[in-house]
Amino acid sequence: MSEPAAELSISDARDSLADIVSRAHYAGRITYVTRRGQRLAAIVPAEVVEAIERAEDASNVAAAREALTRIDAGDTPIPLIDLRDELGL
Repeated sequence: MSEPAAELSISDARDSLADIVSRAHYAGRITYVTRRGQRLAAIVPAEVVEAIERAEDASNVAAAREALTRIDAGDTPIPLIDLRDELGL
């Protein structure tokens, strides 16, 4: 069971970083780090981030497979330079 999420200012988080990391690891607590009341970052259990990364990887693999299927079906790939222009890079 995880503890409810907490919010701490940057200075308070800095003063108790070891405790925040331990609570994330052992109790599953998410701690939002804030500045002037605005959330800037979060300290979360590593397994949460790892699950997100696995989901993103699976999504990227699915998108790549879909693109290859479209190319195999006759679609023309978009040249990298055109993609960069489209994305404004």
